[in-house]
Amino acid sequence: MIYFDHAATSPIFPEALEEFERVNREAFGNAGSSHAYGRKANRLLEECRHDMLVDLGLSGTHDLLFTSGATEANNEALKSVALLYQNRGKKIISSEAEHSSVYSTLVQLRDFFGFEVVFLPANKDGAIDVEALKKEADKNTILVSVMAVNNETGALSPIGKIASYLKGFPKCFFHVDATQAVGKVSMNYDGIDLLTASAHKFGGPKGAGFLAYKKAIRFLPLLSGGDQENGFRAGTENVPSIAAMRVALHLSLAKQKDHFNQAKRIRDEIHSYCLSRPDLFIQNSPDSAIPFIYNFSLVQHKGSVILEALSQKGIYVTSFSACNRKKDVASRVLLSMGFDEERSKNSLRLSFGEENTMEEAKTFERELDAILQEVRTR
Repeated sequence: MIYFDHAATSPIFPEALEEFERVNREAFGNAGSSHAYGRKANRLLEECRHDMLVDLGLSGTHDLLFTSGATEANNEALKSVALLYQNRGKKIISSEAEHSSVYSTLVQLRDFFGFEVVFLPANKDGAIDVEALKKEADKNTILVSVMAVNNETGALSPIGKIASYLKGFPKCFFHVDATQAVGKVSMNYDGIDLLTASAHKFGGPKGAGFLAYKKAIRFLPLLSGGDQENGFRAGTENVPSIAAMRVALHLSLAKQKDHFNQAKRIRDEIHSYCLSRPDLFIQNSPDSAIPFIYNFSLVQHKGSVILEALSQKGIYVTSFSACNRKKDVASRVLLSMGFDEERSKNSLRLSFGEENTMEEAKTFERELDAILQEVRTR
């Protein structure tokens, strides 16, 4: 098996899995229970909150809300802050290239709650255009939401520049979906009001994520029924998964440089392969993208057909986000970059993890060559 779909999910670190199992054995009490065993679970929960904030470099300025993943965290951050602070203004600025958990949430705020939502097109590199953002931002802007790394192309957004600019708008909150950035690329998060991520993207378990937020921010809970998580999220905390997420975050940050260099070697190999066949492939990821994600389109063949043929050979790639399972649909991200529908419908996304090797990259190239010779053109 060759697994080139780490942007969808990554295998859990053995150390994180061991921690998950240990906590399930030794500290499985409800963190909200008042007895000693519950207090033991709660102490572990708070240790995880503290340690993760330290690892993220946010311990002095932010607090942490544990969620079921980045989709919940994005919904909580955007809906809650928009609705609770709408007296400041009702304009929200984001990008057409955002993940669907942000894009669809903002559409809902627009269509059902009357917010003015501006979706800026991506620039040619797939990132938000800062100059276009500056033209749109005004005194009624309550929220700006920008992903740190695009989940389809690996494009880096200028988070630092945006954070600096938004200091001139003290009533505006800055949200960053860092799902594809945490554990992969060094980034300063202290200028961000709301930061979201998901554990299973950086070697943790599925079903755990977080929302880091400036300590002064308050939330309108999506889930009601209890006072867990400072009253911002009802429901019994998933302490074993949170403990495993803490381990995964620490490990992914410690291994980040080595993983980056390994992914770059693999990405550069496949990039060179694609460049050598301009009659068959056209690159979509910008040269400045992080090396963990590489996106290209097939010039002559249907992307969905080639994806399935690779799958039959035990090589797993995808077209775009796993949150959209429809086949033969044009990528909203690639369309927003100005690419035509055919190019946007026939893309392949490869995303790499620590276990991937150069040998796997070369095997992928050989198998793809063979498939393209066998499959008819579109």
